[in-house]
Amino acid sequence: MTRLELLSRLGELKPWLAAQGISRVQLFGSYARDQARQDSDVDLLVETSRPLGLAFFGIQNELSRQLGKNVELFEFEDLHPVIRPGVVRDLIDA
Repeated sequence: MTRLELLSRLGELKPWLAAQGISRVQLFGSYARDQARQDSDVDLLVETSRPLGLAFFGIQNELSRQLGKNVELFEFEDLHPVIRPGVVRDLIDA
């Protein structure tokens, strides 16, 4: 899957994500840099419109299923301060 294909697919999933409480999705990591390999996972920074609790992990699992790739979801405050600048540099709105 290319970066453009991934961004297109994430765009198609926006209504479902919004219904789950995800208000913003941004791609970062190897897919954002267009350096993904076959075994690369999909790193997504998300903003939520409400507390998700354990549903967060269900959303992550469903995205993995829908995309056919391992998906890692992160919220900004959960990112370690050391890696935040690199993440911010990579961000692409999905």
